[in-house]
Amino acid sequence: MNIIDTNKAPGAIGPYSQAYEALGLVITSGQLPVNPQTGDMPDGIAAQAEWSCKNVGAILEAAGTGFGKVIKTTCFLADMGDFAAFNEVYAKYFTSKPARSCVAVKALPKGALCEIEAIAVK
Repeated sequence: MNIIDTNKAPGAIGPYSQAYEALGLVITSGQLPVNPQTGDMPDGIAAQAEWSCKNVGAILEAAGTGFGKVIKTTCFLADMGDFAAFNEVYAKYFTSKPARSCVAVKALPKGALCEIEAIAVK
C-alpha cells in the first residue's frame, strides 16, 4: 500500500490521507472545492464543482493515473437542488462516465457545497 500525497491538492484536514494506492487501485479521500494554493473556497456550485474535480485530478495524476481510469465516484451535495449544475461541471471531467453515487448530505466540512471521492485503476 502506498500513500498518495501532492501539494497540488488540499492537504488533509484530519487524520487521513489524500489517497491510497493498493491492489492496482487508487482510492481518493473526498475532495472539497478548496484552492490548494490559497486555501480559499469559491462561491457557487459550479465554481466549487470545478475545484473538487481539479483536486481529484491532481491526486490521480500524482498517483500515475487519470480521469479516464476512474471506475467509481461518490459525490456529496449540500443541496440536491444543485444536482443539474453540478452534473454540468462533473461531465467535463469524468468523460468515461464511471459508476457513481450522488447523495445530498446535511452539511459538508467548511460549509462546502460539494465533495467528490473517486476510485481509479492504476
